[in-house]
Amino acid sequence: MNTPATASAANLHQAARAAMARKDARAARIALAQLLDRYPEHAPGWLTASILELGLGQPARALQAAERGLALGSPAPALLVQHVRCLHEAGRLQQARQAARTAEPALAHHPALLHELGNAWAALGDQDHAARLLARAAVELPNDPALAYNLAALLRYLGRFEEAEQQLNQAIALAPSDWEAYATRSQLRVQTPSQNHIAELESKLSLGIPGWAGAVQIHYALAKEYDDIDAINQIIATFRTCEPAPAASIANTPVPIFVFGLPRSGTTLIDRILSSHAEVMSHGELNDFPAAVITCAGGAGPPPPKGEMIRRAAAVPPAQIGANYTARVARLPTPTAYFIDKLPMNYLYAGLIAAALPHACLIHVSRHPMANGYGMYKTLFQQGYPFSYDLDELGQYIGAYTRLAAHWRAVLGHRLISIQYETLVANQESETRRLLQACGLPWHAACLSPHQNAAPSLTQSAVQVRRPVYTQAVDQWRHYEQGLAPLARSLRAAGVTTNSTS
Repeated sequence: MNTPATASAANLHQAARAAMARKDARAARIALAQLLDRYPEHAPGWLTASILELGLGQPARALQAAERGLALGSPAPALLVQHVRCLHEAGRLQQARQAARTAEPALAHHPALLHELGNAWAALGDQDHAARLLARAAVELPNDPALAYNLAALLRYLGRFEEAEQQLNQAIALAPSDWEAYATRSQLRVQTPSQNHIAELESKLSLGIPGWAGAVQIHYALAKEYDDIDAINQIIATFRTCEPAPAASIANTPVPIFVFGLPRSGTTLIDRILSSHAEVMSHGELNDFPAAVITCAGGAGPPPPKGEMIRRAAAVPPAQIGANYTARVARLPTPTAYFIDKLPMNYLYAGLIAAALPHACLIHVSRHPMANGYGMYKTLFQQGYPFSYDLDELGQYIGAYTRLAAHWRAVLGHRLISIQYETLVANQESETRRLLQACGLPWHAACLSPHQNAAPSLTQSAVQVRRPVYTQAVDQWRHYEQGLAPLARSLRAAGVTTNSTS
């Protein structure tokens, strides 16, 4: 029977819940205080008060409210689960376990609450029992993506990786924007060229991901899967020779100078030295060559997996890629005879660049691996380079890069102009003369004063390039050698020498 008293209680309870929904804790507390002062036997109100206080980080007050509700008798299943949570948050773990055991039989027909109780058991340290409860809940709630994800997380902890991957596939199918699920799935096993998620992940990136947090998850997932299948080895195996395109395909165009290497290796310094020359203009970090490769080798639709892209790119006539690149950069005003394309990751494409653009200059900049790794690790990049935030992963990446760099030196020979950062800053004039000569450029004294180059710099080195060439950064990493020990171990495991500058 709906009496004025029950209607008033319901209105106050609804007001409290509405205030919680709009995150107005003060209004919610006022409404609940009025409700429970007037109607202390209103059990749903005690449950709501407990939820509010626990959400505000007040486990003692939350527990008190839950116990007031329980004392009324015949507690609702949701209040039983809330009591377990409150005991856990209050640090009363033995009582929490006992309360969880007591609550379980009452939840047989409440799969959503069984899911919550399973999460509580996981927090209490019994992942095996938690997984059993979530598996029971999943039978009744097969379309709940959060349940599928949480069950996958438990199965992962228990070493049941195949089952975990099945649950993550289910979570992703139900909630395609659950970016964390993609990253977790990539970590479950070693990906292979025949069994990976690279095409799916690249498709997500190409379509755009709203918000930086999701993009970070997908980039990390891609980095892990790329590392597993090690595209570097496939590039080495595929591009054993680099036959040049016909010269006619690139006649009467400015000469591109590609400057590449790992980020923080000194590519910006080379860019500033060369663009101080009267005959050279820098266009900065262009994505045009990778875009030309994707256009010519990718075909219609989303880009194929990386391994397939490498195979296709090797089959495309180099002149086609060169013509596509030349058409793309034609949009950029270039009043000089040379222009610089300084995209560090073009080191992946060095063989293709050499074949597609036989008139281009290719400059590979390298640096002591520990110094380079330290420079990357301490930099918060605005985009990309997800491998740079973990020292072990960073060492693995530098190891793979080192293998490919050695391959390009062997295959390209004199086409590849190699510059060592440490040698450049120690012998600025002689190395600058060598660089200009290798590019076919006459001597220009302004190249010795790159800090006076007035052109804007949009890279992480924007501050450093305004200073005269200096040597202080060469051994700066040694001040942090102990903290960088995981990087050194990872580099040595990858076969990279860390005790010299070569």
